[in-house]
Amino acid sequence: MIYSASSIWAEYKFGDKFHYVIMQSLFFLIGIILMFFISKVPYKYYLEKSNIILLACFILLILVLIPGIGTVRNGSRSWFGIGGLGIQPSEFMKLALIIFTSKYIYKNPKTMKSVKKGAFPILLITMLAFFLIMLQPDFGTGTIFVMTIVAMLFVSGVNFSFFIKIGMVGMVGVVLLILAAPYRLARIVSFLNPWSDPLGSGFQSIQSLFAIGPGGLFGMGFGNSIQKHFYLPEPQTDFIFSIISEELGILGIISVSVLFLIIILKSIKISIIYFLSS
Repeated sequence: MIYSASSIWAEYKFGDKFHYVIMQSLFFLIGIILMFFISKVPYKYYLEKSNIILLACFILLILVLIPGIGTVRNGSRSWFGIGGLGIQPSEFMKLALIIFTSKYIYKNPKTMKSVKKGAFPILLITMLAFFLIMLQPDFGTGTIFVMTIVAMLFVSGVNFSFFIKIGMVGMVGVVLLILAAPYRLARIVSFLNPWSDPLGSGFQSIQSLFAIGPGGLFGMGFGNSIQKHFYLPEPQTDFIFSIISEELGILGIISVSVLFLIIILKSIKISIIYFLSS
């Protein structure tokens, strides 16, 4: 499906229909190799080195903001460009924060009910990471940071009233951030009603719906998408789901959804096994 969704754009931009397929295959290969080696590292090693991992990720978040070191893509200085490849330090910070917070909760189970001694230090570090992410800016990634850590604090036993208060503060903060950058409000409005700006912020959403609509039960057939012919911008990225729906229909949608469900269930199973064995 990567080939089908990207071949038209790849030939137009790079003169090679297989450009994105080759790049994604390379990422896949690197990922498999890294997964193999990382799987051999005892998870307790991350527990012991969580402070160093977190510090290294903070350094990377600072370095990426420096012109000449970090590169700008889609309006955000959030990438390290290495040849034709790109690395986002914010992706590493997601894991670093989770590992560090896990260690903190594990080491301080009795103090987690105290907001001052339990939740506040973690939130302070999280907001520092959020601040650096917003300097890029990348509001979506920063929001994921905060929501993930708040969820971890919630299951750790922090007093429930704390989450009501932080929820109210968070809502005010989100409103201020949206008002500070009108394009964020435009994105939210276009998500709720893309037809409010069909040729602007809502264009991609509308074109994706035009792809999903004709799919039917079995789709239009592999390679027969119409929207990938320069109607749907960047069909090989997040909106590849629309092309899958257009070409493979409801059966394709169900297949993708089932695969995601398998990943989620396997992740939960692995987490339970490690929890019970520790």
